[in-house]
Amino acid sequence: MSPDAATTLNSPLAGLRILDVSMLGPGALGTHLADLGADVVKVEPPGGDYVRNMSWPIIDGASLLHWHISRGKRSITLDLKAPAGVATFLQLAERVDAVVEAMRPGTLERLGVGYDDLRAVNPGIVMVSISGFGMTGPYAPMPTHGIAYDAWAGLVQPAYDDEGFCFIPEHPSVGMHAGPLYGALGLLAGVHRARETGVGMHLEVAQSDAAAAMDWVRNAAWRAYERPDDEVTGNAADGYERRAPGTAGMEEGVRYQMYDSRDGVVLLMASERKFWRNFCAAIGRPELFEAHPGAEFADHARGDKALRATLRDVFGTRTSAEWVALGIDHDVPIVPVNTPRTIAEDPQFQDRLPWTRPAAQGADLLPSPVRVVGGDPLPVGRAPDAGEHTEEVLRDLLGCDSDQLATLRSTGAFG
Repeated sequence: MSPDAATTLNSPLAGLRILDVSMLGPGALGTHLADLGADVVKVEPPGGDYVRNMSWPIIDGASLLHWHISRGKRSITLDLKAPAGVATFLQLAERVDAVVEAMRPGTLERLGVGYDDLRAVNPGIVMVSISGFGMTGPYAPMPTHGIAYDAWAGLVQPAYDDEGFCFIPEHPSVGMHAGPLYGALGLLAGVHRARETGVGMHLEVAQSDAAAAMDWVRNAAWRAYERPDDEVTGNAADGYERRAPGTAGMEEGVRYQMYDSRDGVVLLMASERKFWRNFCAAIGRPELFEAHPGAEFADHARGDKALRATLRDVFGTRTSAEWVALGIDHDVPIVPVNTPRTIAEDPQFQDRLPWTRPAAQGADLLPSPVRVVGGDPLPVGRAPDAGEHTEEVLRDLLGCDSDQLATLRSTGAFG
């Protein structure tokens, strides 16, 4: 394979050019594309995106949020409040496939670089706007941060301390991560259409919408339960009882449940009869299957406390690693229950998601989960300093020479 072919294989989005006018977490939209080889130019205001100072931990003077979200991008600084900065941005827009913006709806329009302005110089351009609550609806103008989307979508419930103070409990952030993923998918679809037709489009995604969409199992199930009992039921294995949706209906499960191992916790998922049969045979307890064969599908043996107590004792006899090995050897779904602190010790994690090198990327980062079959791991670029590539990008995309760069600098294009 030639070097060029290898590069293309491991950079499937090579040739895709994007201007990324985003701040904070929504910038992950461009990160997903940069990880796949797109040339993502982060357009920062004079002084830079304050993502470098947000959240914790701070590593070598910049936030982990910055090291992760800005990685693999080139950075230029432009003052979009200055005519020269606006003119330069529009010149760049002529030469790219897409623009990503993550500001309150209407901000770029007021600056003279909204979608209509971009389309006037590049009819095939795709613009993706990502915001907290989207461009419509009563919450559209609301300033927000990432937790807002999960709280709004019903993904995180309030907790209370011993003094009765309400607080935000630990939880995985969904909306701030899912929104950029949906946005990246939309951008690629828009660019595909534009390359086929020559006509661009303006797409938008709300991170709040994304949080609700990711939880469709629960919210759509509650919606279904509003219909009459003769139209919507539970599973036959439960006597058609309408259990609470999603994981809320798992509390009394037995064959689908977490159990303490000798050194941790594992999750057994033997809801199909074949897996339950395999498990009972593997532990040398065929009588458990004979006494409780259950339904062929979706049977958790819910509420069978005697069986649950038996399994609790069984799982306490082996380590988590031993249970995982048994599951692999005997075709039984058993996985370890990790925490954000312990997952890095898991052999599957170590095989699939090797940490990047801090010396090269600024921090220990997870690589893209997308893998090229038969190719090397996708490279992970370093997060740039604010404006680090201003001259390089303007030379590459606009062909600016030293005199032109000096003129732009003197007219305030860079702030």
